[in-house]
Amino acid sequence: MDRMSPDEYRDESAAQAVADSEASGEYIVGLDPSGTLVRPVVTPRFAPSCTHEALASLGDLARRRDWAVQTHISENKAEIEMVAELFPEAKHYTDVYDTAGLLGSKTILAHAVHLTGAEVALVKQRGSHIAHCPLSNTCLTSGAAPVRDLLDAGVSVGLGTDMSGGYSPSVLEMVRQALGVSRHVAMEKGERYKLTVEEALWLATRGGAEVMGLGEKVGAFEIGREWDAIMVVMEDVDDGGIDEGEEGKVQKEAKDTTFSTPMDAFKWQKKNWNDVVAKWVYTGDDRNVGAVWVKGRLVHQTGVADAVLGGTLHE
Repeated sequence: MDRMSPDEYRDESAAQAVADSEASGEYIVGLDPSGTLVRPVVTPRFAPSCTHEALASLGDLARRRDWAVQTHISENKAEIEMVAELFPEAKHYTDVYDTAGLLGSKTILAHAVHLTGAEVALVKQRGSHIAHCPLSNTCLTSGAAPVRDLLDAGVSVGLGTDMSGGYSPSVLEMVRQALGVSRHVAMEKGERYKLTVEEALWLATRGGAEVMGLGEKVGAFEIGREWDAIMVVMEDVDDGGIDEGEEGKVQKEAKDTTFSTPMDAFKWQKKNWNDVVAKWVYTGDDRNVGAVWVKGRLVHQTGVADAVLGGTLHE
């Protein structure tokens, strides 16, 4: 960033911005040469905070080192007007990044609330990706991104939090917020703009994996993919309360001692697992997480997981 930033954030020059970015990237590569867990990303904050020289130099860096790019685009209307003033030669906001060499198959564009049809087509043509940040867009009154239009155009879309534009780092919360934002879009543009629970979960999993360039490795439970998973735990109850069967008793004991969940699953609901999943999406939180695996390795568990499975997670 070499303009429109606080003094303590602003780079001395475009050349210094690139030199520091490359040094930072090299340090990250040194930590994880294979890029298994962490990779460098060239990150111009957004167009107004950079001169064209800085943007073009960062684009050259990304191509030269084959690093990903992440930045913001068309978050709100005032920002779009500012970009038009600062880059009068550009056709539109997306063209600013394109002419700087920053649009490519490893580019992630956050927000994309107000893209025109021509911009969406260019993003698709370059193979770039969109990070939909519904909570941030709502909190900052930026607008409601028409995700359906992006998906219909064949643009890959995942979910982002944009902390601290929003108030939660939870991707599950972003699923809920994406559903809500899509309904606001539908009020204006029609029912088909409403996302389903399944579509919102897709954005959080497979969509996010594609956006990050990991579509062949993670994001789905398929043979050959890495095992990244959470165990969602809920209490079995019937119309009379906690299920008095053996499993229900074990879960109740675990809940009383080590675990609290905001969500129960009634027996009649379990006849339709889509309903159970939807209930978790709308009412669940971290208290429903019994265990977490990353790349097949158990990295977190709660007492209820051992109680329900009889300690098998340790085996």
